[in-house]
Amino acid sequence: MTPTAIERIAFLSFLTMIAVAVVSMGAYAWLGRKRDADVAGKGGQFLGGAGDFPLHWFMWAITPAVTISRALGLTPDFYNYVGLAFGIAGGWLVAIGRLELAGWAIVLGGVADVLDGRIARLTQTASNFGDFIDSTFDRFVEAATFLGFAWYLRDTRWGPLLSGAALSGSLIVSYARARGEVHGVNCTGGLMQRAERMALTALVCFLGPPISSALGLAHGTLIEWVLGLIAAGTWYTAIYRTAWIAARLR
Repeated sequence: MTPTAIERIAFLSFLTMIAVAVVSMGAYAWLGRKRDADVAGKGGQFLGGAGDFPLHWFMWAITPAVTISRALGLTPDFYNYVGLAFGIAGGWLVAIGRLELAGWAIVLGGVADVLDGRIARLTQTASNFGDFIDSTFDRFVEAATFLGFAWYLRDTRWGPLLSGAALSGSLIVSYARARGEVHGVNCTGGLMQRAERMALTALVCFLGPPISSALGLAHGTLIEWVLGLIAAGTWYTAIYRTAWIAARLR
């Protein structure tokens, strides 16, 4: 099977996934759109609270995966390493231009990242080790993803700079929260948290090439726009969190 055929299958699979998700959202809404107690308890948000419906739907949709994982005895650590593997693979696939496959690696890595925390809390196996590995692996994955974009866009004018800005902003967002929690201040606010960043990078991997081709845009243009959006959002969030936490530590 040629690389083009594989990428076409990956893109068609993405469209199928979107169709299934839309139908599933309809079923979720019809069944009463019950809010996820775990997410609500943690104060989890998506798109600054505007994306509560898809967030709680997603947690409802992965319930079968959680049930099967527990029945098979799959541990949170298993999903931590799976998420890391998919994340590193995603960055490499971006770097070599296999964007549709990279999109699937990002999606699957994100699902694994959610499952590890979900299973840890349900089985009461959450630990300091697990929290450390989870958050640290997340940073490895983000570094791999944005470095992949930097290499993929190495011949463009702004691509590497925007990739670097998105990566640095993402790391500062996470660092500010972690340092705040050390001092007893928990800040989860902001517009560009990890879930939003993963969603945008996955979407641009799937949709960037066909949209750019349809609009006659130069190579990598749409990806640069999305990286610029992530960079602006993460730096805004980093500054907001820094000021918010600092004000409470005075």
